[in-house]
Amino acid sequence: MLRKWSGFLVLALLWAVAGRAGAESMTEKAAEIAAAKTSSVTEDTPAPTRFIVRGTSIIDLARNQKLFFKGLGYSPFLPSETPLYGAAPGDDGRYKEHLRLLKDLGLTYVHVFPRDMPAGFFTELDKTDLLYGQDIWLFAYARDFLDPAYERDMLVNIKAAIDHTYKVGRPDRLVLFSIGDEWQPESIARTDANHPEVHELHGKHILALNRTPSEIAVARLIDAAMDYELTTYGRRHLYCHTSYTHVGPLADRYDLEVPFLSALTPDLGDLVCLNVYPYARGVVSSAPGSVTGTPYQGYLEELAAESHKPIFITQVGLSTSPIEPKPWAPGFGGHKVEDVPATLRSVWKDVRTAKGNEKFCGLSFFEFQDEWWKNGQTPDDADHHEPWDPEEWFGIYEVMEGSRIVPKGRIPQTVREIFSGD
Repeated sequence: MLRKWSGFLVLALLWAVAGRAGAESMTEKAAEIAAAKTSSVTEDTPAPTRFIVRGTSIIDLARNQKLFFKGLGYSPFLPSETPLYGAAPGDDGRYKEHLRLLKDLGLTYVHVFPRDMPAGFFTELDKTDLLYGQDIWLFAYARDFLDPAYERDMLVNIKAAIDHTYKVGRPDRLVLFSIGDEWQPESIARTDANHPEVHELHGKHILALNRTPSEIAVARLIDAAMDYELTTYGRRHLYCHTSYTHVGPLADRYDLEVPFLSALTPDLGDLVCLNVYPYARGVVSSAPGSVTGTPYQGYLEELAAESHKPIFITQVGLSTSPIEPKPWAPGFGGHKVEDVPATLRSVWKDVRTAKGNEKFCGLSFFEFQDEWWKNGQTPDDADHHEPWDPEEWFGIYEVMEGSRIVPKGRIPQTVREIFSGD
């Protein structure tokens, strides 16, 4: 999870001056724009062999069952390990312990972040009935997402991840590939400004109309990824792009971090994958929910009302960093361990009782363990657990010296109770 927190102050000022009438006008305009956007997988594109989309649901054909994924993000890098220079996490005994803990949490799904998970992970995965999704991180700070050189370089990474799935991974247990996540607002705005004429894609597998240039960039990558998997391996999985509320898809927000017309709707594949944090921009500015009265539920209900595809909340959690480093970004770090369970329970209730909740196909808490390596501010960053870096403290387990995994108070127990209760 990356947060730039730049904001668009001019847009905020316009909202403040316009008042309620202006807000209603912007809401109507946002709804009009959202309705004009379309995206679909072409009819002659083969469906996945196990997990398919049917309406706004995901169905497991092996069990003829509608699924709601109870998930957790997983990145097994331990102290002194970092992916920033291309290394995969170590292949050792950690996976026996980690998979035991993951299974005991009552999960049904693990969202895997490293591109090249070691064989040892999959050996232990085989001993469980857990499903998994594969994140494929793409450089999110590009000068231009439609630059042919960017697309070419990112496709190298995408193809490598797909190849690894078939050579080392477990394609029969894989639910989805996520093509890129949390593209940064400055890059989105710059891409859109550079290509005002780009609004459509008639791809081999993806048809997208009335879209922003950045959305077309996403669609092109998903189309190419889908085509590579089909032509190379004769089958495909579900595809998504994982975005976050700071850049859309709900555009009628004063705190959106991209220009109004650049709001990114991540529905360019089979489903909508969105990171939705309770303190995030776009969420805190939402109206109260119909049942719980929280802005979190309010955001979910508006999201469901606009979506014609299944929605997967791919990240939600709180950082327990000892220091909250950005006073202008309340909630990003500084949470007490003992306060986290109440928020996780609240989020779960918001999701399960929201109007339109049948469109949500899963929720994945972020994340299994703290990651010391983030975000590589110094060459030895992975050797230290910095108290001022919230990115290093989102785990429900803490990693101690000697790579010992320790529960953070009652947070793991709370996750277990949430997932076993519904």
